[in-house]
Amino acid sequence: MLKTLYIKNYAIIDELNVEFERGLNIITGETGVGKSIIIDALSLVLGERADTEAVRKGADKAIVEGLFDVSGNQKLKTLLKQNEIEFSDEFILRREVSIKGQSRSFINDTPVTTTLLKVVGDMLVDLHGQHEHQSLLRTETHIDLLDDYGRLEGLVNEFGQAYNKTHQILNELKELKAKEQQLMERRSLYEFQIKEIDAVNPHTGEEDELENELRILENAERLFSATERLYQMLYEGDNAVHDQIILARNELENLAAIDTSFEEPKKEANSAAAIVDELAKFIQQYNSKIEFNPERLEGIRNRLGNIALLKKKYGGALDAVLQLREKIGWEFELANNFQTEIDSLKKRFDAERKITSDIAQRLSVKRHEVVKKANKSVVQALIELGIPNAVFETSITTSPASDKENAIIKLGKDFLEATTKGMDYVEFYISTNIGEDPKPLAKVASGGEISRIMLALKMILAKSDRLPLLIFDEIDVGVSGRIAQAVGQSLKKLSQFHQVIAITHLPQIAGLSDTHFVVEKIEDKQRATTRMRKLDIEERVEEVAKLMSGEEVTKSGLESARELMGMK
Repeated sequence: MLKTLYIKNYAIIDELNVEFERGLNIITGETGVGKSIIIDALSLVLGERADTEAVRKGADKAIVEGLFDVSGNQKLKTLLKQNEIEFSDEFILRREVSIKGQSRSFINDTPVTTTLLKVVGDMLVDLHGQHEHQSLLRTETHIDLLDDYGRLEGLVNEFGQAYNKTHQILNELKELKAKEQQLMERRSLYEFQIKEIDAVNPHTGEEDELENELRILENAERLFSATERLYQMLYEGDNAVHDQIILARNELENLAAIDTSFEEPKKEANSAAAIVDELAKFIQQYNSKIEFNPERLEGIRNRLGNIALLKKKYGGALDAVLQLREKIGWEFELANNFQTEIDSLKKRFDAERKITSDIAQRLSVKRHEVVKKANKSVVQALIELGIPNAVFETSITTSPASDKENAIIKLGKDFLEATTKGMDYVEFYISTNIGEDPKPLAKVASGGEISRIMLALKMILAKSDRLPLLIFDEIDVGVSGRIAQAVGQSLKKLSQFHQVIAITHLPQIAGLSDTHFVVEKIEDKQRATTRMRKLDIEERVEEVAKLMSGEEVTKSGLESARELMGMK
């Protein structure tokens, strides 16, 4: 829902900050005070085209900011995540338009494109009147409205998953076919490279192992003489470290018999003797294993040379060589068994396509069943809203696939186009005048009429429609009396499931508001400005009375207003 709308330096609005409520929000005011300007400003923050003429005279830029409560809106959360924008339950859209013609858009203080702002706006608001944010006029939404009405979401999701799985296999098949020529051309090269690498047959980490062994063999004499000297120093030579430590330990034992403070040093001497023993033992064993092997030395040098040649030719590192071997090995195998792989993927594709086609057919049957009831319900709602001669039809059609081989849907001998929503193309047709054939909705309806048509549809789809905010501008054009009352009641019912904002001149509609705002123009000698304020209960009664009888409000007028508002 829209919590607050802030407007600064837009048209005749100096500065305006409005807090909206849940339920039915009504806006009234005399003609020309700027009611539609407020809706224009809101449409701007929803991504509509910016016009520098809208910047208030004397200002550098106009600012419009909307604060929305979007808690639980998973679709929006996913969209923001895809665009690396932080999501929060309170969500700010802001638009700035400068007199130089520059327009900047922000979502949660992150600069974004106007295109993304519009996508987000379409997910939050449906604006009906002389504006573009009208879901009914976008034919691509008709299928969603029909599915929502028929509670077909589960079946639509089931189809979507099957479609994506089938499409993924199809893409794999296309990629494999595209590789065929390339694989065949490179087959000989791969065969040569595999033989060359396999002739050396290196393994992970081998280079480090060989270099370590090479270093030892190249320094065998030095290692032998050094360990021999160390062993003599530690254990066997004159004044060997081991003997000196034993003498020191014996002396410490004598001292400890006199003074117990030498007990700890005596223990440390014992530990030192044990350490020297272990060290001498290791050095003796190492010395005995030293190998003087010129043949092994030469063999290691040759193998390292072969590995170096592979590295130079195939990637600069042994890991790169091994990765290449794995890749070309797979592709060489694929080239040798190409038709087998193609046949296997085709089998999988045909199996998944059958599953997908069966679901598409079930979904289409359900849609045709839903249409009869939906058409009848919409016509009845239109009659109640003052369009008595309406004919409403829902067209469900399919299209032959342009590429039969890669078609996702196959029913019998027919190959059909499809999207993630099924094989059906849905469009609403309407005639509002007797004797006229129904035409596409987007080409027929306009102004207050489209608002009432949308109101009729929303009344039917209210509980399932996902758009949280509906705005109706000019919904009362051409209606009065009983029809006005019906429009008001429909808006009231609709506000149980949506936040609704409606501009009206009719007391029958205004009297049903949960929250009532009045728009006023304030003029002084310098210039005019528009303000919008929330009315308390008594002010609401007076405003409804004005709508009923004009500026001069009488006691009887106030009584009639209370009666209309259900306060008696």
